[in-house]
Amino acid sequence: MNRTNEGAAQLEPETIVLFRKWRGEDHGILALFPCLIETPRGDVLSYEHIGQHGAADLRGCIDRTVPAKPEEYAALKRELETIGYRLIVRKRSPSWSERAKHNPFRK
Repeated sequence: MNRTNEGAAQLEPETIVLFRKWRGEDHGILALFPCLIETPRGDVLSYEHIGQHGAADLRGCIDRTVPAKPEEYAALKRELETIGYRLIVRKRSPSWSERAKHNPFRK
């Protein structure tokens, strides 16, 4: 996330995020950004403590995870806000039409 200092710092736009917990023993937390399309095939931006940013198949990740509770994702949320995100936490992905508005690969 970039910030410019022309007088007052410009705020980043608000970003919708889904916090999910991987199924399994380690239960790592994943942040999915359903409106930030990263690839022409529709992969979205994701973020984890280890690995940080990457592209992810939204449907595949949702199928392999469960919703994270606020106390489970609090540290990851703080980390994202520290690097400049202004987050809108949602439990469900926005509709396809809402996501399509933000798709840089649409024709």
